[in-house]
Amino acid sequence: MTHFLTKTLVIALAGTFLTIGQAMAARVNVTVKNLTNGIYFTPLLVTAHDGDTILFEVGYGASPALQAMAEGGNIDSLTELVGGEDSDTAVNPAAGLLGPGEMVTDIYLDTTRTRNTYLSLVAMMLPTNDGFVGLNSLRIPRVPGTYRYHLYGYDAGTEANDEQITGGGAPGIPGIPAAPGGDGGNNGTGVADADANATVHIHRGVVGDTDSTGGISDLDSTIHRWLNPVAEVVLEVSFKQFRD
Repeated sequence: MTHFLTKTLVIALAGTFLTIGQAMAARVNVTVKNLTNGIYFTPLLVTAHDGDTILFEVGYGASPALQAMAEGGNIDSLTELVGGEDSDTAVNPAAGLLGPGEMVTDIYLDTTRTRNTYLSLVAMMLPTNDGFVGLNSLRIPRVPGTYRYHLYGYDAGTEANDEQITGGGAPGIPGIPAAPGGDGGNNGTGVADADANATVHIHRGVVGDTDSTGGISDLDSTIHRWLNPVAEVVLEVSFKQFRD
């Protein structure tokens, strides 16, 4: 269920061994970097969770909670799904949008006395219709060290990629909410009808054009076009030992 492009491991072995009656809990320091030129990430949801929890799954239809995030950046329902914000869930750690080239660091997750051994991350990509950056149910490494992952941009499959900025953003209301960089156009006639693939799938990027007052798209092809990967995630994993 884990979907990511590349993984590089830099493992620092630690001499920590379990004894009878003891258990281990992972502490994870997460860093997220936006690798795009002109795409923003809406408020992030970063969570450690158990194996029964799934935020999204490629090849399957988006849940209403995922749709709300992918079309309008609303992570409230997904946050409820993982039990709300606490020591193993970070809600909006960047305190707003994460812009092109920006990163947010020191997202600390602590899974002490839980079964939360998987890590997931989501955020809408703006300006897109229903694109989002995602990491789905990555097994948290069991060896202390630093781990790097490059993440794909996904399409929720819930809205046509018409690339028209309309202020829409709620599920069922077509159009892109906004271009946060103030570099969007208007009066585009629309790029595409509904996707042939209505399940969650790899996003094909945006088409755009260079006509800010017309054309087929309200997105600027010299700014907003992107290819995967769209984000880098770095995990610094450590463990602490406690008695049951």
